[in-house]
Amino acid sequence: MMKKNCFLLFVVLFVLSAAGQSLDYRILVNVNVDRNTSLDNSFKFVSNSSQYLTVGVPLGLLGAGLLSHNKILIRQGENAVVSFAISSIATYALKTAIHRNRPFVDHPDIVKLSDGGGYSFPSGHTSAAFCLATSIAMDNKQWYIRVPVFTWAALVGYSRMHLGVHYPTDVLGGALVGAGSAIAGRKITAWLNKDKKHKQEEKQQHTATVFAML
Repeated sequence: MMKKNCFLLFVVLFVLSAAGQSLDYRILVNVNVDRNTSLDNSFKFVSNSSQYLTVGVPLGLLGAGLLSHNKILIRQGENAVVSFAISSIATYALKTAIHRNRPFVDHPDIVKLSDGGGYSFPSGHTSAAFCLATSIAMDNKQWYIRVPVFTWAALVGYSRMHLGVHYPTDVLGGALVGAGSAIAGRKITAWLNKDKKHKQEEKQQHTATVFAML
């Protein structure tokens, strides 16, 4: 059911992207061309934060867990690292398959305020940000953790439009890819840990049998 729902979401997204180019562009004009220029540096900072936090936080959790032998931190770090890997691969694959131009390429009036190499759909910064936010939210039920991380992820997405390097549907696509990757990463990590635990139990049983025979 989950796979079917995800597929339907992407179908709807692609249809909107193709049929609603005019709306996509008009929204971007309101966000980018008619922007509050005093916020340019702030949104550049928010946008850049995605590159550092989406790598640093997962590795930090995993490293802290291994150093302190904290199984909870190790599990959270594993979830975040695997999820980020899935998100990165999925984003690259979609960009390569869809070949959507950046908005400033097709529309000279769009002001490019940040680096935007490669293809446009989906937004890699947004994908990574929502991947991290979803991963953290699934491991922490407190509202005072969930609200800030999703607010940050949403601001990253908005910043990519403000800076003129992504359409609204690029951002929406990135959010879906990121959240979906976090869910998939959690399931894969759980399966790997279960399999690892099963092998350890088999090894212990084998060792006990050998000692009993001796």
